[in-house]
Amino acid sequence: MSTTPTPTMDAFTLRQRLASPDAPRLLDVRTPAEYAAVHIPGSANVPLDDLPAHGAELRRRLRDDDVVLVCRTGGRAARAERVLAEAGLSGLHVLDGGILAWQEAGSPVARGRRRWDLERQVRLVAGSLVLVGVLGGLAVPALTWLAAAIGAGLVFAALSNTCAMGLLLSKLPFNRAASCDVESAVRRLARDGASR
Repeated sequence: MSTTPTPTMDAFTLRQRLASPDAPRLLDVRTPAEYAAVHIPGSANVPLDDLPAHGAELRRRLRDDDVVLVCRTGGRAARAERVLAEAGLSGLHVLDGGILAWQEAGSPVARGRRRWDLERQVRLVAGSLVLVGVLGGLAVPALTWLAAAIGAGLVFAALSNTCAMGLLLSKLPFNRAASCDVESAVRRLARDGASR
């Protein structure tokens, strides 16, 4: 099975393209809480988990328009590109380095209430479980298997570029802000493109 590399766009190029008449649309695929904390002005938020259910509608509304996918560092956006490409969208790019690279380049962002991003939450939960497994294993030796299971899960997450723990954490109310309305985001993406 051959895979083609995910098309990327660096922060500098994106900033130049956003100032041009043929500016791409920005689709942020992070959790609503991450998006609410900081995002690129003008971007719309459709979380990665919601993309498969809306792929056909996005294809219909966006057609062959240029769309840049944004996440924290680029990993989730690359997965989103594959999901949307399978749904028939073309003209997709991933912001290389994600919102972190965008901010590092000194590009403008809209800020809301500060929250922990999903990757930081995963590190906290995984580290806590390993600590409980190791320290608890001193009293109950079978608990060391908890630490081993978490370690194996982290290795699998790195090799597969997926994260079951992150997926579970993204379902928590803290990460599912009430302001995320996928239907409105899809309509906004289409409207923004029609006004150019």
